[in-house]
Amino acid sequence: MYQTNLKVRWLDFMMISLGCALYAFGLVKINIANKLAEGGITGITLIIRYWFHIDPALSTIVLNLPLIIIGYRYLGRTALIYTLYGTLSLSFFIWFWQRIPFQLNINHDLFIAGILAGLFGGIGSGIVYRFGGTTGGTDIVARIFENSHGISMGKTLLFLDALVLSASLSYVDIRKMMYTLLASYVFSKIVTFTLEGAYAARGVVIISRQYDKIAQEVMLKLGRGVSYLQAMGGYSKEQYQAIYCVISPSELMTLKHIINDNDKRAFVSILSVNEVLGEGFSFDVPKSKLSLRKKKKTYK
Repeated sequence: MYQTNLKVRWLDFMMISLGCALYAFGLVKINIANKLAEGGITGITLIIRYWFHIDPALSTIVLNLPLIIIGYRYLGRTALIYTLYGTLSLSFFIWFWQRIPFQLNINHDLFIAGILAGLFGGIGSGIVYRFGGTTGGTDIVARIFENSHGISMGKTLLFLDALVLSASLSYVDIRKMMYTLLASYVFSKIVTFTLEGAYAARGVVIISRQYDKIAQEVMLKLGRGVSYLQAMGGYSKEQYQAIYCVISPSELMTLKHIINDNDKRAFVSILSVNEVLGEGFSFDVPKSKLSLRKKKKTYK
């Protein structure tokens, strides 16, 4: 399932609305205005618009609602509500932006159009996904195939996007399709950045016989909490304590010095951390690391 039956929050609805507004703005004022294609269900609505002159605001609902009904069992209550709301919000904002007499003057530069289309679409979709929403479409189809046939969502989404973009060649030429692919590339990067943010914490696992000394210095000199993990050597079968802590990138060199001063043979694994939740971590430099040490909880 996309989600279990989590609590519905009003903030989520507000942010999903914002994300849909940004996505729809890019679709109407950039993609449609510059005759660029799009992947997924949105791409199908653009094909329908060109050949049958049906407003994408309407076709978005018509195409998505049956998919939502079919896929409701894979969504969960909260995700179902958010998906319905996201679909209706996207449809509304597509209708809204088509009636606002505002145009971005980019002098018909398709390179700029491709960048901006990916930028607005990526930020908008990233916000929607970050707050637990979705605008339906191929996400639901991919989830159904994953659950019923064991096919990964990534493969299904790639196949469906390729299929829709190939069909879009019926109304766009190769040149504009290349700029559409540029927009898709920017879109994917911006969605990832929006979801993960500029968060760049480091998770560090330290395996050393001097684990207690290293842990004490990390808490004293860096003001960071540590956790002890029970570990056992695969070859020696020796049991020992491993240290895990989360630090900011600027503190990484100091941590290396602490480890090296206590145990030059220590095994250290440094991991990128996209997000840290719960008590005890901030990028802010502690005003008094000694006092912070007293406040933090250390799990042994």
